[in-house]
Amino acid sequence: QVQLVESGGGLVQAGGSLRLSCAASGSIVSIITMDWYRQAPGKQRELVASITSGGMTNYVDSVKGRFTIFRDNAKNTVYLQMNSLKPEDTAVYNCKVGVATPTYLRMDYWGKGTLVTVSS
Repeated sequence: QVQLVESGGGLVQAGGSLRLSCAASGSIVSIITMDWYRQAPGKQRELVASITSGGMTNYVDSVKGRFTIFRDNAKNTVYLQMNSLKPEDTAVYNCKVGVATPTYLRMDYWGKGTLVTVSS
């Protein structure tokens, strides 16, 4: 079993910054991918940023240049540094981690989510 613990959400004014973190623990052989998703009220969930085991990153166009995803492999933790936040970034942010376990070549696990609210 793998557990994900997210932290770092909160209320911030437009133009401000927040850093989200998601720490994975448990029966982990290796972490394959680490992603951040978000879902705003009344909208579909979208992939915000992803990072592979090799460090390749990808971002949705709306956050390019403002958000940075990075990982600490030693801590099995992924971060999302969010700068120049806008009200439209308000959403529940979830991390998703693709993990190789002793039993499965790959299993995806989701965090419970952390709320980010950006006031105008």
